[in-house]
Amino acid sequence: MLKGKIAVITGAGRGIGRAIALQFIEYGAKVVINYRYSITQVEELLQKIKELGGEAIAVRADISREEEAKHLIDEAVNKYRRIDILVNNAGINRDNLLMRMTEEEFDTVMDINLKGTFFCMKHAAKIMLKQRFGKIINISSVVGLTGNIGQVNYAASKAGVIGMTKSAARELARKGITVNAVAPGFIRTDMTACLPDKVKEASIAAIPMGRFGESKDVAQAVCFLASEAADYITGQVICVDGGLAM
Repeated sequence: MLKGKIAVITGAGRGIGRAIALQFIEYGAKVVINYRYSITQVEELLQKIKELGGEAIAVRADISREEEAKHLIDEAVNKYRRIDILVNNAGINRDNLLMRMTEEEFDTVMDINLKGTFFCMKHAAKIMLKQRFGKIINISSVVGLTGNIGQVNYAASKAGVIGMTKSAARELARKGITVNAVAPGFIRTDMTACLPDKVKEASIAAIPMGRFGESKDVAQAVCFLASEAADYITGQVICVDGGLAM
């Protein structure tokens, strides 16, 4: 499905990013794993990929800084001479009610989730334009479509990712590059595991399918968009949310 393709995945040390990396390896891609802090988890992931017979390298970079985002892309090209797929998965949340949210809480989320995605797209697109081929998949969120209490910053960043996805798709389509977004709903990760039981119950009650999703559900959608099966799909947002946002 993705045999021999070179994929860069930001925030791939754990959670959804880790699941995407492993799914790509299963489908035959070579993976560049980006991380910022989670070195132990990344080393474990690299070992697992080696045991699976796959190939991957890890590059530490804070993608909220343009020079480091460029470094990530440069390292991938130095190693593999090209980039076929970019998955902008890195993201954080700093939840707080609107009246209590600080400027730092707002800016930190925007810097990672929105600016980081912009920087990586910008520098990867330069490589893909020369190749006249590439797949960019941005991880947004259903919160970017619906909003959520206590997440003004997160919702704004993820809505911004959708706007950038559609704009970049229009710019790059004639150059053989597709740009799409995946918007997960409630996915079983470390982040959702920390939710109080009452919040979990209320969240599940709002999901038509009646359960949280798994990281692999998101990974499969990303792999589809990265594959030849999605060559004529661009500028789209695929919700992986059990029907939450419909």
